Amino acid sequence: MHPLLAAETGTVRKRWKGRQPAALLYPNTYPLAVSNLGCQIVYRLLNSADEIVCERFVYPQNQEPFRSLESDRPLSDFPFVFGSISFEQDYPRLAAMLAAGGIPPYAADRSGPPAPSSPLVILGGVAVFMNPEPLAAFADLMVIGEAEAVLPLLLPKLLAAASRDRRALLHEIGATIPGCYVPGGYSFRYDDEGRVLEISAAPGLPKRVRRAAVTTADQAAHSELLSPEAELNMHMTELGRGCSRGCRFCAAGFIYRPPRLWDAEAVLAGLAQRPAGVDRAGLLGMEMADPATLDRIAAFLSETGCALSFSSLRADRISPRLLELLSHSKLKSAAIAPDGCSQRLRQVINKGLAAEDILAAAAALTEAGIFTLKLYVMVGMPTESRADLDEFIHLVRQVRETMLPIGRKKGRLCELVLSVNSFVPKPWTPFQYLSFGGADEGSDKAALLRLNNVIKYLKSGVAGLDNLQFKADRPENVLPQAVFARADRRIAPVLLDIGTGKLSFKQAMKAHGLSAWQYAVRPRAADELFCWDVLDQGIRKDYLRRELEKALHAEATPPCETSRCRRCGVCE
Repeated sequence: MHPLLAAETGTVRKRWKGRQPAALLYPNTYPLAVSNLGCQIVYRLLNSADEIVCERFVYPQNQEPFRSLESDRPLSDFPFVFGSISFEQDYPRLAAMLAAGGIPPYAADRSGPPAPSSPLVILGGVAVFMNPEPLAAFADLMVIGEAEAVLPLLLPKLLAAASRDRRALLHEIGATIPGCYVPGGYSFRYDDEGRVLEISAAPGLPKRVRRAAVTTADQAAHSELLSPEAELNMHMTELGRGCSRGCRFCAAGFIYRPPRLWDAEAVLAGLAQRPAGVDRAGLLGMEMADPATLDRIAAFLSETGCALSFSSLRADRISPRLLELLSHSKLKSAAIAPDGCSQRLRQVINKGLAAEDILAAAAALTEAGIFTLKLYVMVGMPTESRADLDEFIHLVRQVRETMLPIGRKKGRLCELVLSVNSFVPKPWTPFQYLSFGGADEGSDKAALLRLNNVIKYLKSGVAGLDNLQFKADRPENVLPQAVFARADRRIAPVLLDIGTGKLSFKQAMKAHGLSAWQYAVRPRAADELFCWDVLDQGIRKDYLRRELEKALHAEATPPCETSRCRRCGVCE
């Protein structure tokens, strides 16, 4: 057993005798792995089958041997290898973990029935069902959608697969189980500039793989594992999945459609699973929860003596009951995400937040005893101009002027933290057609120069303000994410070379004849075929294109009303 598990609660330990071993890979370090709710859900689902023993592998932190956490076994002992991937930045690590585990990293090099040293590799997670193609070459099978909707149907097939021909097994799964994508059964044809011309499916496989999703929850998904080593050391509970707001840059708001808000009873049931001695709960999805549900949750947490944590608050959804709970929770900081630098840009992205909402939230949070406020904003948005940047600089000064008198009255110093991030166009959003960098740049170098100049301008605009931190990711470090987000399966050797330390990102792209401009910066045509079109999210492409046109005219789209709205096609 790994020393990290000594203080972990919720660990599942099973005897191997008579059971099928399944490895679960999370391509980042343990503190992040044990904080990821999606990975925890898969861990629970796999171990809920008595016939399966599932053990976890995480990316080594300190050059330690690459072995399973639960029983210190090598990856090559497992005939089934599952991977949960949430972020594009983790793609090279996933490729490296397969190689380090002593198994052929590419699916084409694995054959025969699923067996140790030649396992069946099954990849899933939100990054996979946004665009599976960057990792397609590594996977025998990919889960498209939510694990709870797919694994109960998939696992019986896998348990009966001991002597099955691999190709026949995969074809049967891809043809009969919704949400199962067999990359080896699909071929892609490209033009000379790398655009997808045609996607072909093997006979019997669906032309497009429809995403699978759950519709209801008696008990909201919640933390199954807790550890003092976790990045988020708290009992997490989700309020729902998806978001009704329809922010045009946000992939989760589109690929989790229709938005599902769990009822208050389901959320309270998830919170009630909090182990004794754990006094802090984290809520996921507070941006879409209605005030009545939040008030019930706040009352429940107050009654049970539990403090509240969250990633960010929607500035126009802060109720008196929630403020009371925040005050009792003794939070040191809170975050608000304007996302767009100006009111006009927030209309472009369909954020729907006014400067007045942000200032009112800053005042209310400071009154509640939260004296550090984080503001998240993106640069490189479509139609962004110098005037938008100037408006954000003015807003920062207004927020500061709002907080400082309240802090002085309470005898506390207030601090403002600006987090400036470069916008990355994502598949299945109205902005999937746009260029990284914010304009139709002729090269990736031009895009990086523009982003660096914008960040430099914002930083100079707030320079000299006391008690203000300015944080920004270097655009050069964001470029690989922008490439991987819209990449196709030709990127696989790049990921493997980066992950194994053979080449840098720039070197690997050049070595394999690929360009960052091709994936990240090149603007897309309205009728272009994308590699992720092998999936069917239920969203009509003409809807996404219309949303882009509305964005360019700063026109708003109202939130989803799933009972009667049929705009995007998902609910048809």
